[in-house]
Amino acid sequence: MKLVIGGYAQGKLSYVLQKYQLPKYRVYDGTIPTEAEQYEETVIVNHFHQWVRDSLLKKGCPEQEVLTLLDHYDRCIIISDEIGNGIVPIDPFEREYRERVGKILITIAERSDEVERVICGIVQKIK
Repeated sequence: MKLVIGGYAQGKLSYVLQKYQLPKYRVYDGTIPTEAEQYEETVIVNHFHQWVRDSLLKKGCPEQEVLTLLDHYDRCIIISDEIGNGIVPIDPFEREYRERVGKILITIAERSDEVERVICGIVQKIK
């Protein structure tokens, strides 16, 4: 499994598609595959942070759902914006969202074989 993080519009998905040149892949944009969906190809979850937001708005438990994802898809690349930088939001939901995304990304990074950060299309290998 791989994790790619970076700011908004920094070229993360383009980088992943160019670097790995996967023969078979499926991109989920702002969503994750369900348990019922089983694929032979690599699963790419783009805009992972948006999926966390949507899950929280629906009163879901993204922490548990992501563990299920990680257990079912060992060939998975998760792409997420870094949302913890900058001004701390006044809105309580926004603060909770930001904190939970950060904690979930820590869990994903621990389980990932590779963690990379993309800034201006330039890659920094973290792990």
